[in-house]
Formats: sequence, C-alpha cells, structure tokens
Amino acid sequence: MKHIALIIVMVLVANITFAQTEKTSYKIVAEKFEKNFNEDNFDIIFSMFSDDMKKAVPLNKITAFLTNLKSQAGKITNREFVTYENGSVALYKTNFERALYGLNISLDHNSNINGFMVKPFKDNRNLPKIERNTTKLILPFRGEWTVLWGGDTQELNYHVIEESQKNAFDILITNDKGQSYKTDGLTNEDYYAFGKELIAPCDGEVVLVVDGVKDNTPGTMNPVYIPGNTVIIKTANGEYLFFAHFKQLSIKVKQGQKVKQGDLLGLCGNSGNSTEPHLHFHIQNVENLTIATGAKCYFDEILVNGELKTNYSPIKDEKIRNK
Repeated sequence: MKHIALIIVMVLVANITFAQTEKTSYKIVAEKFEKNFNEDNFDIIFSMFSDDMKKAVPLNKITAFLTNLKSQAGKITNREFVTYENGSVALYKTNFERALYGLNISLDHNSNINGFMVKPFKDNRNLPKIERNTTKLILPFRGEWTVLWGGDTQELNYHVIEESQKNAFDILITNDKGQSYKTDGLTNEDYYAFGKELIAPCDGEVVLVVDGVKDNTPGTMNPVYIPGNTVIIKTANGEYLFFAHFKQLSIKVKQGQKVKQGDLLGLCGNSGNSTEPHLHFHIQNVENLTIATGAKCYFDEILVNGELKTNYSPIKDEKIRNK
C-alpha cells in the first residue's frame, strides 16, 4: 500500500541544539523564505542555501519544486513555529492558501539553509509512542503465506519511507515456483490469496470498517482510497492493527464490535492501491493513518520457512504460518 507524497528535499548536517523556542537566526531565515516564496523570488531562496545544499539541489530543481508547490498549495498565509525535531530541525506549521503543511528548516553555523522539507503537517508531541507491540499476536490468516515486503530496510520493505507504515507487511500466497497466481494472473480469482479468510491476530475492538470499495483488475490501482476495504482493531494495550485491501463486501465485522483471537474479519482482496490480491498489515500508534506512526510488529509463535520462531518479525521472501 503506497501513499502519494508531494515532494521532499532534505540535506542535513548535524547541528545540536536543545531549546524549544524559536532562535533568532531561524526566525529571520523563515521570514525571508516566506516573503520570497510568496513573491516568486526562488533564486533568492536558493542563495540562502549552504554550498552542500546547492550541490544537492541545484537552482533548476529547487525552482521547479517551489513552482509546483505554489501551483498546488498557493501562497503562505500563516506560519507558526512548533518545535525542533532531531535536535536542530525547526518545524513550522504552515498554512498555504489551499493546504496545510509542515515546513522543516535546518541551518548551519553560518545561518545558511542546509536542510529543507515540506510534508503533511503532523505534531507528534502529544501522540502516544509505541516502538513495538506488547500484545501477543498470531498471524492474521490460516495456512502458509509469503512475505512480499517486510523488514527494516528499503530493499526489504518499501514501506519504510512512510512514517505510518514504516514496519508494514505485504503478504500473499505463492506456489513452489514463487508465483502468486495459477495461470495467467489476469483475474483476481487466478490469485491464490484472493478470497482467503483473514482473522483477528488477538482480542480487541473494531474501531474502523471501510467496505464497498471495488476490487481492482490485476495490474491497476485505485488511488482515490488507498487502503481499499479496511479494518482497524484496537488492542487492550492501545495498539491499532491496520488491515487493508479486503475483497469488496466481504468484511464480517462491524465498528464497535469486540473480537476474539481467530475470529473471521473478512476475505483477502485487491481493493485500493493494490496491483494484485494480498494482505497489507501494520501496527500504528493512533487510529488516524494520516497522523500515525508505525510500530514494529512481532508475532508470538510462528513457523518461518518451517522453523519455529518466537517473538519474531518476518522479513521479505520468508514463508510463514501459525504454529
């Protein structure tokens, strides 16, 4: 499951500071950035960059980026300092005419911009922090499935670039040849995972159900509602288990329903931002995907390539099943 990102430009040089009030140097630079952005003076903004930043992001690239940003979001109408992230990166809650973004700026010792990022605004300071699940989980399916994406590096798991999904899994069923479909893969029914039962990994409460999204033809995607048909379960320990891409109209649970480990949730499908039938599963710290941070998921006792593993987080290409 992928998100559609705007743009990110970031080159950082370590610079430690611990104050959480806006420093004068940052205030001056942020005000100058806003003024010149609104007046289309992108060359002046480029002149504010450090030498390393200029090499990483040449004038033509930053001009194209800022032009695109302004055409989408409009002028900056209000900007509010929020905090420093990672010690030295100032976060500004920035209202544009047509959007709200977080503007990150980092400065070197000469007050030149050596880091710059525009991203959806999210203030994490008051959100719960979850590094991993403490609830004991079983795998959310029966039989043996294959991890298509899973792990902590981008090579193993493309989800790592998305904060809410950084520890997510995409899981499907493959045959002895590694194929996920029986014949030509042109229909959903040709895929081994399509229509297979998905079950609750633990006891919990269903806090969100989305059903009715059409299944895609294999090879196409639906960018309008990226997760497709969705179930979110909240555990007693405050973890939110996120399931995406259910088969249309197959979900068997309702919002507010209490479920037990092993209860049927619905059937695996190909809805949302999905090119073939599979399960997308991850854990996050809050219900709202747009502000959530992903947590690493460990399963209590599972068989991995036929070997028993306890307290284990699977990675790409492993074949997994419940004990």
